[in-house]
Amino acid sequence: MISKVIVDASCLISAAIRPSSIPDQAVTLALRTCQFCSSTSALDELQQVLQRRRFDAYVDFDSRMFFLETIRSHSQMFTLTDSILSEVKGFCRDASDDHILALALVAQADVIVSGDHDLLVMHPWRGIAILTPAQFLAEFGV
Repeated sequence: MISKVIVDASCLISAAIRPSSIPDQAVTLALRTCQFCSSTSALDELQQVLQRRRFDAYVDFDSRMFFLETIRSHSQMFTLTDSILSEVKGFCRDASDDHILALALVAQADVIVSGDHDLLVMHPWRGIAILTPAQFLAEFGV
């Protein structure tokens, strides 16, 4: 049973700018049925990206900020220490994904939802499933 979920930034951004897309459906399902796990740094990164004007072509600024606040208000927050970041260093071929792995360990997550191939090739990692949004939906029969 999946109870704790981490959704990486690329999936969250896709969900924010493409309502009703597969990533959006996965995020909505995770928010409704699971404990949504995040960190301050992850939400700060999401906010910075969603404020970019280039996304105005997809969805208006207010809708993106509403999406961010929905994620923020439904997230259980975890702190990523230097110690936990050091523990995961070198596992993923893309060091920028270390924070996702660290968050997964600290939160004791069941699954990471990601479209990032560098993470997906690690499935499973330390007993944590790493699934695409479509695979996550399939786990729930959607």
